[in-house]
Amino acid sequence: MKLKRRPRRALLVVHTASSVGWLGLTLGLLALGITAAASDSPEVAEASYRSMKVFADWVNIPVALLSLVSGVVLSLGTPWGLARHRWVYTKFWMTLAATGLTIFALRPEINRAAQQAIAGQPVTSTVDLVIAPSVALATYGFMTAISVLKPWGLTKRGRKLRAGARKPVDVTVLRPTA
Repeated sequence: MKLKRRPRRALLVVHTASSVGWLGLTLGLLALGITAAASDSPEVAEASYRSMKVFADWVNIPVALLSLVSGVVLSLGTPWGLARHRWVYTKFWMTLAATGLTIFALRPEINRAAQQAIAGQPVTSTVDLVIAPSVALATYGFMTAISVLKPWGLTKRGRKLRAGARKPVDVTVLRPTA
């Protein structure tokens, strides 16, 4: 499947915007996590955890899924392919892992912290809610870098596809031109 120019460009904008949005949301979660962990005020900590919960429940997951899906469709609809170039393949697996961790690890941890803060209990995961967004931010920065630099070349599958795309020259039909 090959995307035509307009849909490909529109999808590229959607993918870039959602990926940058995910990075920005993670930076916001990190700022809120640091604020909650460093604050001596229970009210400030509770407000930070409540804000993190809103981001995690309503914004972060849809943006992560949009980034994943748009990236897969974009890779399948362009010559880059999903498993032809090492940087695309690496980015796909990293995005899949980050999406899974966002849904199944970060979100429940944020919800637990928000519930503890609302109940007036001490929050047990303050360090985790600073470390997780920090690691995620580094991951998204790395994925951004490989998207721009496109290192590492073709995968084994990509080399096979490229070799199969070359048409052999039939020397019996060549004629002298001079």
